[in-house]
Amino acid sequence: MAHAMGADFLEQDVVATRDGELIVFHDLHLDDLTDVALRFPGRARADGRHYCIDFDLAEIRQLAVSERRRAGSGQLRFPGRFPGAAGSFAISTLDEEIRFIHGLNHSTGRCVGIYPEVKSPAWHHEHGVDLAVQMLASLSRHGYSGPGDSAIVQCFDAGELQRIRSGLGCRLRLVQLMEGEGALPSDAELVAIRGYANGIGPGLGLVLGTGLVQAAHRAGLQIHPYTLRADALPPGFANLEELLRALCGAEAVDAVFTDFPDRVIRFLNQYTAGLS
Repeated sequence: MAHAMGADFLEQDVVATRDGELIVFHDLHLDDLTDVALRFPGRARADGRHYCIDFDLAEIRQLAVSERRRAGSGQLRFPGRFPGAAGSFAISTLDEEIRFIHGLNHSTGRCVGIYPEVKSPAWHHEHGVDLAVQMLASLSRHGYSGPGDSAIVQCFDAGELQRIRSGLGCRLRLVQLMEGEGALPSDAELVAIRGYANGIGPGLGLVLGTGLVQAAHRAGLQIHPYTLRADALPPGFANLEELLRALCGAEAVDAVFTDFPDRVIRFLNQYTAGLS
């Protein structure tokens, strides 16, 4: 749907299954987005959660996927979005999703890119999975290997991202993700990031009115803040368009992650038309 709305890139959070398959799924555990507790009773860990890495792909394919529910409850996190009981959705592998995007690109004549995240690499290493190696192999099979290809790899783990660049010899564009709270990176830290990454992806809390955008640009880094949601706005903003006006005007970010690509694209088209 985001492809049809005109998004430039589609994001894939990537985690591994017990049998070493890579799936596109945001969480390490399955509970808040699937019916895993009903399908596989008794398979939770001691913390009560059902982890992707404890299930084979064949088992995960049996799960029904819904809109996100609040942890520990049946209530939807965003009740104004797609109804939780409507539709029939399933988890895809990374290879399946890339083939699907290639098919959409072929049929539309567009070149929408992919933006996969190496999700919790330390967790996967603890469970015997080198997620980065497997992901890069998959991307290479599908034609993504150089800086000019329409793929950007992202990760929160700075050490892992450095390994991806230097140890694994990845030539794709890399983005260092950052949490939305905490201390701002110093100019020296941003220069160090530029040594292995092409950009940073901070949470909105680090961006608005902090000077981080300007500091990143001085260091030669692009900045792609996350996640713009019309139904979860930062304090002080009445609507998504007001937030976009701040990010595109005073902040001048290079790109944004969003759950509302149609509204972002509509705003950008009007904004750029107003500048010309």
